[in-house]
Parts: sequence; structure tokens; C-alpha cells
Amino acid sequence: MSDVSAPNSPPSNTVGVRSHLRDLAFLGGPLIGGHLAQYAIGLTDTAMLGWYSVEALAAVTLAGTYFFIVLLFGSGFAFAVMPMVAEAFAREDNRRIRRATRMGLWLSILYGAVVMPLFWFSEPIMLALGQSPEVAADSGIYLQVAGWGIFPALLVMVLKSYLGGLERAQAVLWITVFAAVANAGVNYLLIFGKLGFPEMGLMGAAIASLLTHVVSAVAALAVCLRRLPEHALMQNLHHPDWEMMGEVFRLGVPIGFTTLTEVSMFTASAIMMGWLGTEALAAHGIAVSLSGLWFMLHLGLSNAATIRVGKAVGRKDIGHLRRGGVVATWVSLVMAIATASLFVLIPETLIGLYLSEDQPQRDVILAMGVQLLAIAALFQLADGMQVVAMGLLRGLLDTGIPMVMAGFGYWVVGIPVAYVLGIWADYGGQGIWMGLVFGLSTAGVLLMWRFWKLVLPRESAKAAQAV
Repeated sequence: MSDVSAPNSPPSNTVGVRSHLRDLAFLGGPLIGGHLAQYAIGLTDTAMLGWYSVEALAAVTLAGTYFFIVLLFGSGFAFAVMPMVAEAFAREDNRRIRRATRMGLWLSILYGAVVMPLFWFSEPIMLALGQSPEVAADSGIYLQVAGWGIFPALLVMVLKSYLGGLERAQAVLWITVFAAVANAGVNYLLIFGKLGFPEMGLMGAAIASLLTHVVSAVAALAVCLRRLPEHALMQNLHHPDWEMMGEVFRLGVPIGFTTLTEVSMFTASAIMMGWLGTEALAAHGIAVSLSGLWFMLHLGLSNAATIRVGKAVGRKDIGHLRRGGVVATWVSLVMAIATASLFVLIPETLIGLYLSEDQPQRDVILAMGVQLLAIAALFQLADGMQVVAMGLLRGLLDTGIPMVMAGFGYWVVGIPVAYVLGIWADYGGQGIWMGLVFGLSTAGVLLMWRFWKLVLPRESAKAAQAV
């Protein structure tokens, strides 16, 4: 962790809550918009394939979750770049900015090469996880094409973290919006066979996803090189920087494992839902897509918190850091209450967006989805709390202990409770989702305790030594 013990910036008590809110909104707004646009890519696949067929929806639910669990583990290196760049930016250290970003790109490419076989041989893996042969086969077909997108997707994650750390969040937003619009257009053409294109269904969605990742990577790189030539990101890119690579690796691996444990908890829940049948898995996919959409608000806020904490660390201003943590936590709470209200008040409307009116299984999936969204309203609070706490801790470059805490919440508490309630006690999908609530709540409480233990005033002397 970084030293924030000796303030060398203007007195932090001059920065009030209103100023923190304004700065957080200025930075967090575009980051939230960028995450929403990024999520819209997967959401578009899910919605359009839901209109196409329930079988395709079930397959893309499983395949999409599989892809993102692999992607987000590798994104630990990108997430490590963000606080490192923010801290170096506060110190006006352009060389460190360049070194951290380049080695984030290196590690991402190497990771992509290592995990590519997981996509190519995904069908037997799905079968080993107890999925039906039909769903496993369709998921495998999708991932053999879409899986190649892991390379450009990881590069985009690194470049977006680089831009975010420099508070160039507007660029992140427009890159991602462009990608989301392009994905929707290509999906429409290839899934349904419009304007003379062949009707390709699930394969069309896979091709659209791959093309979108490639275009996004090209656009992100062009923006970085054109707007920030002083960092010379491509300068000696082919030369390894072993010292900085080790630093990014040591910070990024715990972040990746933390993300892996959370996403794999949802993957395990999808597998258990698959045991309950195709309709249950489809309802789960819709509910996860909706809750994940609103989770992007908290994720963008978490990224903004990481950047602001990183800059406070660079300035050695712990007072500013504490006050910013309070504001970020309260903003997350307000957003969670607002989104939970939507899940309770208009669940049929939200779920209906994913299903055509003439879908034979519509009523069954709708009924299941309404029940799941009611429970999702409960874990909005916990999910927001844990991801914002994680962002605050990453700004301190504190990743090891949070990894253990999060893993305990997700896998020691969440998954066992989901299995006991959903499968053993036969509460079905509702029981599985209650396990998610328990897991996220446990992680959220532990991570918040960790952050405030480090930075509260009564811990000042200890924090000065620890961070």
C-alpha cells in the first residue's frame, strides 16, 4: 500500500461534501456511462437472442457468463493500472504512467494466449459442469468464435483504465458508446438475417461480439495516441520492463482473483439454475442481466473512487481521502435504493423486454423472473457496498487482504448457502439467489470494515504506518 501519512497538498478541510459530490459526478458520470454502454453489448446479445429463441437465450446466458469470468480475471491487470496511473498523474510522473500502462498491455496479451484454449474446448467443460448436451453444444459454438475477442477486450480494459486514471473519462464513454451501437447494428443484421445478410442466430451474435471488441480496441488506441502523445505508449513497446511488469502483476493478480471469485459465484449460480431446467436458466439470465445493468452504476462509482483515492495518495492527503470515501459510500447507497425500487415496482415490464409476445414459455419465464428480481432488490445494497469498498481499497493499492475477505464472502458463505437453499432444501431459483444475497452482504461488510479500519481518524497513526 501507498504512503498517505504526510499531507503536502492544500488543507483537506477546505474541500466540503458538495465539492466531493461535484468532483465525483464529473469523473464518475462518464465512467458509469462507459460501463453501461459496455454492458449494453452483452445485454443486446441477450435481448436479441431472447427474441430469437429460448434455446439461444439459454446458451448465450451460459456462454456470456463463461466469457466474462475469464475476461474479468484477466482484467485484474487493467484494474491495477488505474490507481497506479492516478497516483503517478498526481505526482506528474509521465514515465511511470507509460511504464505501468505498457506492462498492463503486455500482461493482458500473455494472459489471453494462456486462456484461449478454454474457449476452444468449452463444450466438454460445459458438459462436465452438468449442462444439457444441447446448451453445451450451442455455448461451445458461440465461444469458439466470440472467444477470440478476449485479446482486444483486454487491451480495451487497459486503455480505458489508463484514460480513467488520467481523468479522461469522457473518452472512455464515447469509445464504449460507439462499440455498443455498432454491436447492436451487426447483431440485428446477422442474428435475424436482415438487409440481405444470412440468418445466423447464435453464430451471428458471436461474430458481432468479436467485431465489436476489435473495433473498440482500434478506437481506444487511436484516442490514446492522438490525445496523449506526451506519454508515447508505443515507445519501445516490444521491450519488456521486468520491474514494472512485476509491480503490475503483484497488484493485478489479487484483483483478478477477487473479481474471479465474485463472477464465478454468479457462474456457479447459473450452473445450478441450469440443473433446474432451460426456463429457469433463461429467467436467471434475464434477472442477472437486469441486476448487472444497474450494477454498472456502482462499478463506475467504484472506479471513480479508486482514481480519487489514488490521487489523494499521490498528494499524501488522508483527510481528503476519508471524506471522499464517505461521499462515495452514501452515493452508492442512494443509487441502490433507487434501483431496488424499480425491481419491486415494475418487474414484469423489465423482464418483458427480453421476451417476444408469442414466446411459448413466456409466462413461465416471466413468473420466475419476477421472483428473482424481488430478491435482486435485496442484494442491490450489498452489491453496491462491496464494489465501492473494493474500489476505495484499490486506490490504496490494498488488494491482498480484500481478496481473502471477498473470497470468503462469495465462496465460503454465498455458494454453500445457495446450494443448501436452492438444491438441497428445494427452494429452487429463489433459494439460489438468497445465497447470492448472503455472499454479497458478507463481502460488503468485511470490505467496508477493512477500508475504514485503515483510514478513520482514530486509526491515523496505524494508517500512516500501514498505508
